[in-house]
Amino acid sequence: MQIYAYAAMLAIVAPVSWMVWLALTGDRAAMRNIRRNLGQKTAVAVRPANAGQWLSGISRQIAPAGYVAWLDKQLAGAGRPKDWPLERILMVKPLMALGGAVLGVMLYLGDRSPGKALLGLAATALAYFVPDILIRSNAQKRREAMKLALPNALDQMLISVQAGLGFEAAMARAAENGKGPLADEFIRTLQDIQVGRSRKEAYLDLSERVDVRDVRSFVRAVVQADAYGIAIAKVLKAQAGEMRLKRRQRAEEHAMKIPVKILFPLITCIFPALLVIILGPAVLSIAAMFAG
Repeated sequence: MQIYAYAAMLAIVAPVSWMVWLALTGDRAAMRNIRRNLGQKTAVAVRPANAGQWLSGISRQIAPAGYVAWLDKQLAGAGRPKDWPLERILMVKPLMALGGAVLGVMLYLGDRSPGKALLGLAATALAYFVPDILIRSNAQKRREAMKLALPNALDQMLISVQAGLGFEAAMARAAENGKGPLADEFIRTLQDIQVGRSRKEAYLDLSERVDVRDVRSFVRAVVQADAYGIAIAKVLKAQAGEMRLKRRQRAEEHAMKIPVKILFPLITCIFPALLVIILGPAVLSIAAMFAG
């Protein structure tokens, strides 16, 4: 039986190792082919398909279209990291699932029980969705950072507009003076306008890309002001005041949640120690008195 178990493990581990090696070295091989073809100055086309692209295409075909769109939206919320584009995520997910399946098979071979089989299936599903969890967590942190930075950015834009600058110039000034994801999104929006997109399309793309309620409210106000000819200074003043009020309300909400959050560690960690310190001597004295 041990020979069959080892053979099954080898049949799973060997393909996984081969696919991981191809996925990690496929892009380098493609770059070497491109450099070689450019150096030879020939018209020979480089084969665009490698193991990583093939695996990414298979994963895209298997996954539902709505799920791929949701994953792309989460990547947009996370800032679209250069090292982890959508194609690479789709390539890594089957490899992660295969690694979880290997772990599940090893657990099942160690103990052939229904519980181990369910644990193996859970490990496979968890490994497949680990990239989604990480991307969603990073996107949520980035949205929270933008939500906190928006009132200060609007105040800077309001001061710049009142000083005589235009709205795009005020946005550029706020992006230059600010740091973080909101400044990066402002710079990208200005770049979209510079390459020829209309201001309305660039602003709406900003709201869809960021997916923050406060930013969407700000973008809608700016678009309406641009469409109806409303003074942008009045819009910025109203939006800045509203965002400061929302930030103060969120701070008060978090402050009200603190007593509830510390209740569980207070009961489980602090109260037992206090009871031991306060009631311990009395209990020992009572026990000694009854023993005597």
